[in-house]
Amino acid sequence: MEIMGLSVAQFFTALFSIVMIDLVLAGDNAIVIGLACRNLPKSVQMKGIVLGTAGAIVIRILATIAVVWLLQIPGLRLGGGILLVYIAFKLLTKQDNHENIEAKDSLLSAVLTIIVADAIMGLDNILAVAGASHGSYILVIVGLLISIPIMVFGSTLIIKLTDRFPIIIDIGAAIIAYTAGSMITEEPLLHNIFVNPVLKYGLIILIIAGVLIIGKRRIISRAACK
Repeated sequence: MEIMGLSVAQFFTALFSIVMIDLVLAGDNAIVIGLACRNLPKSVQMKGIVLGTAGAIVIRILATIAVVWLLQIPGLRLGGGILLVYIAFKLLTKQDNHENIEAKDSLLSAVLTIIVADAIMGLDNILAVAGASHGSYILVIVGLLISIPIMVFGSTLIIKLTDRFPIIIDIGAAIIAYTAGSMITEEPLLHNIFVNPVLKYGLIILIIAGVLIIGKRRIISRAACK
C-alpha cells in the first residue's frame, strides 16, 4: 500500500519528521513574534500576531515548495544535506541571534517585521522540511498544516518544554541530522556509492553521532569557559 507514491512507513516517518522539525525550530517564531509585537497596544497585539503569522505561513509554504523542486537538480541535495548538518549542530548549541529584531509601534510595521524576519530566519526550517518530504509537495503542506497551529499557539509552551527537557532539542537535532544524511545518500551524483545499504546507513549514523557528540562537547567547553 502506498500514499502519494510513498510506502505507509515512509509517509508517516516523513510526516513525523516534518512536524518534529517544525516544533523544535518553533522557538524562532515565538521570539520574532514576541519581539515585533511587544510595543503594540494590547488591543491590536493579537491582530498583529495573527496577520504576521498568516503572512509568514504563506511565504514559508511557497518557499518550501520551491526548495523541494530545486532539490531535484543534481548536486543540490548534496549541498543541502551538508548545510543541514550545520543547522542540526547550530540547533544543538543554540547559536541563534535575535538582537536585530526591533519592537514596532504600528500594526503594519510589526506584521512586515514578522514576515521578513521569519522568511530570513526560517531558511533552516524550510530546507529541513523540504529534505524530509521525499519530494512530495502535498506532504510538505500536510506537515505544515498540522504543525503551524501548534507553533503559533503553543510556541511559548514549546520554549518552556525545551528549556525544561533539553532532550527534546537533542531529538530534534538528531532528526535534522538524519534528514541531512538521507539527502546526501540520496544525491543522484552519489547513487553508485550509496547503493550499498551498509555505506548508506553507516554514513547516516555517523552524521547523527557526529552532530550529537561534537555539539555536546561544544556546549560543555563553552560552559567551562564561563
